[in-house]
Amino acid sequence: MTVEYIRYRITDPERRAAFEKAYAAAAEHLYAAPQCLGYELSRGVEEPERFVLRIEWTSVHDHEQGFREGPHFRPFLAEVRPFVGDIEEMKHYERLLVVAKGRV
Repeated sequence: MTVEYIRYRITDPERRAAFEKAYAAAAEHLYAAPQCLGYELSRGVEEPERFVLRIEWTSVHDHEQGFREGPHFRPFLAEVRPFVGDIEEMKHYERLLVVAKGRV
């Protein structure tokens, strides 16, 4: 499994609202893609202009060749294209350690 992080900085509050709506629509294409295991969009608390999208892919290859060349990529990109210029980082990471605390 590979984790992709995409960090955005969107300073205009109106564009932030549009960004959130765009990702709500784009999420259905991630959900439908077999290469995508899960995703999460988070907004900064101290810096609300910052967003982090975390996507779990089956592999880098499956993301870059499977998803990007498959039927779900074009409609996904169509939703988020207006915000591509707001990306500060887009990288794949390998998960090394996961700690989950038990709940009572």
